[in-house]
Amino acid sequence: MPEFHAEPYLHLAGLSHKSALIAWGAFYFKTRSHKQWKLVDDRDLRHVHPPRRESIGARSDPYGPARVNVYEEASGSLSATVFTETTNYCWVSGLSPNTAYTYEVLVNGEAWGIDERWDWVRGSEQGLVQRGGRYINRFRTHPDPSTEPTDAFTFIVIGDYGTGILRSTPTRRQFEVAQAMQLAFEQHDVRMIVTTGDNIYAGHRILGLPVGGSGDEDDDWFFTFFQPYRYMLNRIPVYPCIGNHDSAETEERDDREQLLDNLYLRERIAGDEPSGRASMDPGLFYRFHYGRDVELCCIDTSKEDFFKGKRLFEYAKHWEWVEQTLTPDAAARWKFVFCHHPPFCAGPNHHNTDQMDVLLPLFARAGVRVVLNGHEHNFQHSHYDGIDFFVTGAGSKLDPGRPDRFEEAHTVSWSNHAHFLLVTIAGSTMTVRVVGELDARNPNELRDVPRYTPAGSEVTGPIVLRL
Repeated sequence: MPEFHAEPYLHLAGLSHKSALIAWGAFYFKTRSHKQWKLVDDRDLRHVHPPRRESIGARSDPYGPARVNVYEEASGSLSATVFTETTNYCWVSGLSPNTAYTYEVLVNGEAWGIDERWDWVRGSEQGLVQRGGRYINRFRTHPDPSTEPTDAFTFIVIGDYGTGILRSTPTRRQFEVAQAMQLAFEQHDVRMIVTTGDNIYAGHRILGLPVGGSGDEDDDWFFTFFQPYRYMLNRIPVYPCIGNHDSAETEERDDREQLLDNLYLRERIAGDEPSGRASMDPGLFYRFHYGRDVELCCIDTSKEDFFKGKRLFEYAKHWEWVEQTLTPDAAARWKFVFCHHPPFCAGPNHHNTDQMDVLLPLFARAGVRVVLNGHEHNFQHSHYDGIDFFVTGAGSKLDPGRPDRFEEAHTVSWSNHAHFLLVTIAGSTMTVRVVGELDARNPNELRDVPRYTPAGSEVTGPIVLRL
């Protein structure tokens, strides 16, 4: 008879200047030996002991009475403790701004995920192996948005990444990009991950129909999210936006509800964000500050059939929120918008997105400095009306073709390499590195991908923006 292995996961699902949303869960594997592993599908969780319906996320049944202890790192003293019997997550409040903490999760009196972990590796004998991976449960709260200037800080931006790490092809590079992200995380003080959508794709298509996992079950998220970014997710929060592959716009199933559940977005917004900072259902619109000087605003640019081709931000309640949110804010020197569909795109598959032009006057009015997008599976940098627009849609899915409409997209530079963005803000200067896959000859060194001007000249060095 096959045996089941439950691999525990930890998730810093939300973070502010005064609180942390800490979550835990597991993925189940069926095995006959250490060389034969099979991820258990959600519908087969009824066979594990005790039977389950979901294994991870806000809706999952509790694994048992749980306590979360948070300690101030500098002194080692206990700062907060929270107990729950009803969920696999809890808010820990009463924390101090911009302060380093460590934490532990105790379930049924035992530490969750404390030992050396089993991670999925690829090769002729695919499966879970122990290769030295251990959780370092440490985080730093955000600076106080009402009083603290934003010190120099770094964050990662990635888009169109959720193809899974089971196999790589010339146009599917999630495993390779995730390795580079982990190195950047270890070498830099990365404080968050921002996505530009398409967080998960359908497995593959036959005759135009998706076959395999589409993203609407927990097990679909193991290879696409929880395993590739495992040792970052327990330490920094992820701020996602919705792409067309996360909704029913281009797939037969809508993954939006599963994304909200697995990334604890409703709990995050309801539990710690003041009223008015979000607009949801249907759609995902929210904003947050990082210290006094930085604000990020997520806009849902996806379409739904019942809106007859309209984008969700055109829905009345969402448009009201967008208008109220995109107003001048003297305190936020650096104001970002992140959404999936790019207002400006030189192609080759997608070009300037229809209906996005109505947002441009609001961006200018609000003093938006940077807009982050995905959708096109390459990198592009455009500049228009004092705003820099970045397409970063090759976190895995890659199109090696050359863009073809530079003039109408106001293109400054572009690249057709798999990548993520490593963004650092220091006072009035913002530096953007377009980081690609690791070089096997120098695996401990991050590599910037080559970029090109529309005329074909190669551009070197990071992109530097100044206020």
